[in-house]
Amino acid sequence: MTEIALKNIGPDKSLLLVDDDEPFLRRLAKAMEKRGFDVETAPSVVAGSAIATARPPAYAVIDLRLEDGNGLDIVEIIREKREDSRVVVLTGYGAIATAVAAVKIGATDYLSKPADAQDIVNALLTSEGELPPPPENPMSADRVRWEHIQRVYELCDRNVSETARRLNMHRRTLQRILAKRSPR
Repeated sequence: MTEIALKNIGPDKSLLLVDDDEPFLRRLAKAMEKRGFDVETAPSVVAGSAIATARPPAYAVIDLRLEDGNGLDIVEIIREKREDSRVVVLTGYGAIATAVAAVKIGATDYLSKPADAQDIVNALLTSEGELPPPPENPMSADRVRWEHIQRVYELCDRNVSETARRLNMHRRTLQRILAKRSPR
């Protein structure tokens, strides 16, 4: 698998990873290095912007929502500095509007978290006009629903009543869902 990735990467193997989730960033960096990329990481918009300005990468994987701002700002900087760069936007808050915004400003692809390293590589190395292959192990519909409920619950500061109101769901139903383990 590494040899195949190396052949498709091209002469410039620079990859910028920007994510404020440190454990995820470390795991992804290690996985991408194994696949032949020269990885540089940044935990914030400020750090990612500085790297993108100083050394525009051939490839980038950028989280949409970062603690200090929006990852799309980094996508714009990369596009200004290097038009041939391939950029994938990752987010745990998948929505059609943000996907459209990301692609309009120059992102090559848009993936929802949790994204597998191979799915990210496929998105980065897919040639123009070609669709990447579907994920090997996509999340089940129940898992997607559970992830969405958990995200809204966290955004509402773990307030069950507010989460239920925003999801247009009965509070007791939400409490039962939250008490269960995550589906596979």
